[in-house]
Amino acid sequence: MLLIGVNRSPYTRRVAITLKAYDVPFEQRPLSGFADRAEVRASNPLGRIPALVLDDGETLIDSGAIIDHLDEIYGRDRALTPASGADRRAVLKIAALMMGACDKGLQAAYTRNHTPAERIHQPWIDDCNAQVTSALLAVDAVVDPTRPYLLLGRLTQADITAFVAERLARGIGLDTEAQMPRLRTLTRKLAAEFPFSSTEPPAA
Repeated sequence: MLLIGVNRSPYTRRVAITLKAYDVPFEQRPLSGFADRAEVRASNPLGRIPALVLDDGETLIDSGAIIDHLDEIYGRDRALTPASGADRRAVLKIAALMMGACDKGLQAAYTRNHTPAERIHQPWIDDCNAQVTSALLAVDAVVDPTRPYLLLGRLTQADITAFVAERLARGIGLDTEAQMPRLRTLTRKLAAEFPFSSTEPPAA
């Protein structure tokens, strides 16, 4: 199995953490959706990461679709996204909030870093960052400091997506330590667990 993408991407790292949590052997080709777009397009015509090449040669794209496949094949009774019911809805809600926060954070960063200064519309960037903050605050409110994970007493996609979103938020300058202290405490604890520590990207 081959994972295509760099773990600086929250979407790729989400998949890498999930593979590690399920103890699935895989290789990784650290291609960037920006610097290596032509190579990435060989696996995903959109030129986006991640892509996951299965052992039979089939290629899956989009982190959500990849996670769904991994849950189906490897999750079974320990699926990181429960199969049905209120537990599934609760995990999916947090995952949607956190992936939406990643989308908005990256949009703001891309606009700031790749738009000529005279064309930058700061209110747009501010609005994106406000959406990131609002989503993270909503999840911070769910964190129970007496429990090891967000939901269900075990690791789920709620934790994984919260982890990658909080990491991205710090990367774009959000002070999560001050604004979302319970979430920051949770992600610091998760960072010490193998699926997270083993997928830490190299320092830029």
